[in-house]
Amino acid sequence: MSRSGGCQCGAVRFRVEGELGRASICHCRMCQKAFGAFFGPYVAVQPHQVTWTRGAPAHFQSSNKVRRGFCPACGTQLTFEGTEADAPWFDLAIGAFDQPQAIRPTVQLGLEGKLPYVDELASLREQKLDDAAVGYYASVVSHQHPDHDT
Repeated sequence: MSRSGGCQCGAVRFRVEGELGRASICHCRMCQKAFGAFFGPYVAVQPHQVTWTRGAPAHFQSSNKVRRGFCPACGTQLTFEGTEADAPWFDLAIGAFDQPQAIRPTVQLGLEGKLPYVDELASLREQKLDDAAVGYYASVVSHQHPDHDT
């Protein structure tokens, strides 16, 4: 099985060959900050499964044990990499895959950092766009890279 993905601007693209490992969401504060979101969704792979097909991630050493890869052009979070010999994990951001809907998380981690309202998100009121908003969104021209290799 082969899966592809990349960053928002398309400067960094990857392909993963073979089966994926554990898919998770992490609620720790470092993942929240790395994604600028409520949690960080990742899937484990072996480093040898990943080929960077366009560009390569830059890295930030977010702790003494982990570095995070991101697109140097647009900042999209891409990797979570253990840097010690006894913790050689390599995870990819689920949202960076071209078909993230095919990767279902099976576990939540870092629950001590979980924001108190995350479990209530599905119960939030839903609101349809009004005519002005529909017109505005119809006029948006996306500069985001498409969800496939080009």
